[in-house]
Amino acid sequence: MKLKTKIFVTSAALALIGSGIVLAGCSTPGEPKKEVAAVATQKSAAGQNGATLWAQNCGHCHNIRSPDSYSDAQWSVAMLHMRVRANLTADEHKEILAFLKSAH
Repeated sequence: MKLKTKIFVTSAALALIGSGIVLAGCSTPGEPKKEVAAVATQKSAAGQNGATLWAQNCGHCHNIRSPDSYSDAQWSVAMLHMRVRANLTADEHKEILAFLKSAH
């Protein structure tokens, strides 16, 4: 009986933590910082389309971060998660990820 209670409490705690993380990631979009907006408008090796898609799609739910704020590996993980949540196509995902990785 104690084992079932422990599993339930652990599962509930993980669910609350996960919900908190999701809610924290969905902050109200504000005015993008000037440096982030400048990076989004720059033409890069990944092309203008990746930067534009990044600014448009990510800015709906997030105060978007500068592309150099995460490593290539971290952006890859974040983009896999956000591709599903933002309903990005495979091409949009590839273009945004290429743009983010071009900042390094």
